[in-house]
Amino acid sequence: MIDEERPSKTRRKREMHELQALGERLLTLKAGQLDAIGLPDELRTAVAEAQNMPPRESRRRQVQYIGRLMRDVDPEPIREKIAAWNGQSREHAATLHGIERWRARLLDDEAALGEFLRERPGADSQRLRTLIRNTRAEREAGRPPKSYRELFRLLRDILESP
Repeated sequence: MIDEERPSKTRRKREMHELQALGERLLTLKAGQLDAIGLPDELRTAVAEAQNMPPRESRRRQVQYIGRLMRDVDPEPIREKIAAWNGQSREHAATLHGIERWRARLLDDEAALGEFLRERPGADSQRLRTLIRNTRAEREAGRPPKSYRELFRLLRDILESP
């Protein structure tokens, strides 16, 4: 007689492979991130040991062991934390790309400064004009991009402020 409540062997194997893959994902996290997840001590120790192993057979066995330990842990909070960190990372990258686009527009188009100042009326227009002028001069002279970086920092401060 087959027990209807028990999952099939294929389903159990798929779940174990998913836990093992999540365990491998844990290996890519930094120590502070692992601490923030709140892993049980035995699992945390196993992850730390695997991070220090070369990617050979011993590490593969350690990852399997991590997968076995993860059977006793609810994986959803771990997945949610990792997904949240990935979302924040993408969000941050998108913000930086937006800043870079503004910088490029300001350097290439004279009218872009007026548009930027209309969107951000509290911005220091004199400082922006100076940095744009200095960046253009640096480019023409082939000097290191000091003002270019400074312009980026100023734009970041302006765009990230409320």
